[in-house]
Amino acid sequence: MPFSKINISFYPLSEQNSEAVFSVIIPSWNNLEMLKCCIQSVRENSYFAHQIIVHVNEGVDGTIDWIKSQNIDYTYSVNNAGVCYSVNAMAALAKTNYIVFLNDDMYVCKFWDKPLYDCIKSLPDNNFYLSGTMIEPIASSNRCAIAPHDFGRTPAEFDKAGLDAFAASTNKTDWFGASWPPSLVHKSIWQKVGGYSVEYSPGMYSDPDFAMKLWQAGVRHYQGIGSSLIYHFQSRSTGRVTKNDGRKQFAQKWGIPASYFYKKVLQLGSKFKPESKLKMNKNIAYFVAKLRALFISIF
Repeated sequence: MPFSKINISFYPLSEQNSEAVFSVIIPSWNNLEMLKCCIQSVRENSYFAHQIIVHVNEGVDGTIDWIKSQNIDYTYSVNNAGVCYSVNAMAALAKTNYIVFLNDDMYVCKFWDKPLYDCIKSLPDNNFYLSGTMIEPIASSNRCAIAPHDFGRTPAEFDKAGLDAFAASTNKTDWFGASWPPSLVHKSIWQKVGGYSVEYSPGMYSDPDFAMKLWQAGVRHYQGIGSSLIYHFQSRSTGRVTKNDGRKQFAQKWGIPASYFYKKVLQLGSKFKPESKLKMNKNIAYFVAKLRALFISIF
């Protein structure tokens, strides 16, 4: 399906909660039980009130009827719109100053939002990109996540009590390199860079591209908040789509590999130090990275 022909319908609520702090955008693709779990956690575990916005891809599993019954803002596409079109559509309905991007297979832990908001209030301006910290059931090379800690792979087998106890006793330091959901930016910054780049549809490498767009716009504060905890069920839907070659697209667009940007520029996963300033040094490693990007772009 050509993503250039996506048609999206918008269904904003006529009235909004004036006390909402974040606009939480959640794309979902026939994943109703997981979506219910995600939204329930936002409603029950948040310190503040928030606007919730869902993009419904297809919705053949009853998602639309449920969304309507819950009085939630939503956007809709008959076919799968992919990540980029979905988040951009939902962001257009955001009524607060802050956009939080969650995946529908995430469960936010108790008061996940307060450390994020506390961090925002400590910063001098809106030039930031923040992320919560994921707790994941499977270990990976992701240094930012707390893993492996398996509290279930589906809502039916979810060990909520176990997760609550673990989250309450976990003490992870903040880290450099915020670059993917659960993520937070000011709405003015989102609009300044034009949101996610739809040429990456259905979405592979759209996260590092968005982070790079922020960098080009002057953002230098990329902070993961260790006390903002979110359980990630790791319910992947990418196997259902034909993936774009995001690795090549990023290299062609920006002239460096995404891996270099993450590791050497954003210092992804390293301990956050407020006094340290992120830089893109034009050193030997940088020029080697540019040669690697050229190789990736060609082959």
